Amino acid sequence: MQAPLIDPFHRPISYLRVSVTDRCDFRCTYCMAEHMTFLPKKELLTLEELDRLCSAFVGLGVEKLRITGGEPLVRKGIMTFFRAMARHLESGALKELTLTTNGSQLERFAPELAAMGVRRVNVSIDTLEEAKFAAITRWGRLPQVLKGIAAAQAAGMRVKINAVALKGFNEDELFTMTEWCAREGHDLTFIEVMPMGEMGEETRLDQYWPLRDLRARLAERYTLTDLTERTGGPARYVRLEETGSKIGFITPLTHNFCESCNRVRLTCTGELYMCLGQEDMADLRAPLRASPDNAVLEHAIRDAIARKPKGHDFDYSRQRVAGQVSRHMSHTGG
Repeated sequence: MQAPLIDPFHRPISYLRVSVTDRCDFRCTYCMAEHMTFLPKKELLTLEELDRLCSAFVGLGVEKLRITGGEPLVRKGIMTFFRAMARHLESGALKELTLTTNGSQLERFAPELAAMGVRRVNVSIDTLEEAKFAAITRWGRLPQVLKGIAAAQAAGMRVKINAVALKGFNEDELFTMTEWCAREGHDLTFIEVMPMGEMGEETRLDQYWPLRDLRARLAERYTLTDLTERTGGPARYVRLEETGSKIGFITPLTHNFCESCNRVRLTCTGELYMCLGQEDMADLRAPLRASPDNAVLEHAIRDAIARKPKGHDFDYSRQRVAGQVSRHMSHTGG
């Protein structure tokens, strides 16, 4: 048994988020530009390299693996990678294999994902109005996503809905979204819009809806009970007593969740970001390709974890976007 990954602040690193592609079949306005320049395919790690990298992390104590993008299910041959990761579930080394998706390809892949051991899936939906959905995603179609969610449920997967809180866009759907999730049996997490990518400060400030305000509005209609549970992510949860449903809040701007951070993010090119809100990263592609032996790679991983910062510093105060990072969310993985 190798020594586990422990960062400088004594936090065990047990959660790896892996972006398998920067490409997506949507163009959500808060995530990427409409006319994105994507990475040349030759720069991406192969599925075999992603397997080797993720397996190295599992060998060092990572117990939860979340596959992200871009949209992970648009990568050609991606089921081969899920099948490879499923062997770690079967061995018991990996406790959870899951993914975050826009839902566009779920109807096609849900049965196979479930057969490989995926028990939960996060689906991003910011509005339940078809025209608004098309506007915010630019290329997305809500009925296609809803069919994907139904397929995931039919396959036995639990669905969590992720909704980015956007001022002036989905404020009027707060209760509609909450009640729909309660009826359908979905957990729901609201996320503050993050300053990721060159989108323009005016846009960010216009979009920003603090979750403390959203929560206060929920409390006007429901009885909110704070929950102590943690799922290995940054969300803080409440239970709505009237419906029994669970609501999560991810607040990178109005609440610092870094003290319990247990995760790192791997990009599709082999860059390891130790913090979503910092620019520092470690190149794991070079050590991965330098030797067929994993000793060099594992040494690079440990060196990277030793640089993990205490936290990020996103801030929208003083009518400016402080702490903005230049890469788009699709580059690092949502």
